[in-house]
Amino acid sequence: MENTKFNIAVLIDGDNAQPKLIKEILEEVSIYGKATIRRIYGDWTQQHMNGWKEIINQYSISPIQKFAYTTGKNSTDSSLIIEAMDILHSKNTEGFCIVSSDSDYTGLAKRIREEGLFVMGIGQKKTPSAFVQSCEIFTFTENLIVEPKAIPVAKKKANTKEVAAKEADTIPKINLSIIDKAFEISANEDDEAYIANIGTNLRKISPSFDSRTYGYRNLTKLFESIDKYQVVKNIVNGLNHPLVRLK
Repeated sequence: MENTKFNIAVLIDGDNAQPKLIKEILEEVSIYGKATIRRIYGDWTQQHMNGWKEIINQYSISPIQKFAYTTGKNSTDSSLIIEAMDILHSKNTEGFCIVSSDSDYTGLAKRIREEGLFVMGIGQKKTPSAFVQSCEIFTFTENLIVEPKAIPVAKKKANTKEVAAKEADTIPKINLSIIDKAFEISANEDDEAYIANIGTNLRKISPSFDSRTYGYRNLTKLFESIDKYQVVKNIVNGLNHPLVRLK
């Protein structure tokens, strides 16, 4: 994706989002643009919405009331979709962020992309693939916060290997075929590629690709861990624009 930042409408499904991560969610959105419209949808008469009531003013989020008239039916989904279409046609924004793990927003994401607008999603890893793939970028909430890894001092030596083994089991292996494809697309005639260009093409191939999923805080660190690639410093006007090349 290009570095241009633009106005983004952040639409939150209050039934399928986590209040405790709102700070991290808005920070993630700010990487790509300005969250000029911030709305959260839900039935505010229900107890499960109480967690949102304490923070909506703090983060300047407008609450939208949607009553659940029928048991088992989610009126929040349809309300969010209708308002998203209104915003789309008003042409006041250049992008959307849908915060939910619900596949019901798959069609909405596709419709926004058809209009040539940027659309990102933020949800849990359980989010259906159809919704993930419909977004230009999809960020898993599990990647937005790093849990502290506390090891009791008295048992540190005895448990180090066990803890490391458990962590290795929870971190998926890097899909090298996607990495190689993105590098191939990004590489110039000298078989070098800017790390930023690789990142852009990785998201085009797999919208949910995120170095944090594999335990690395950024793409540079991930490439440094792969034996076949070499990351080279490339200072331009005092800033480092890393290059990646094959060893």
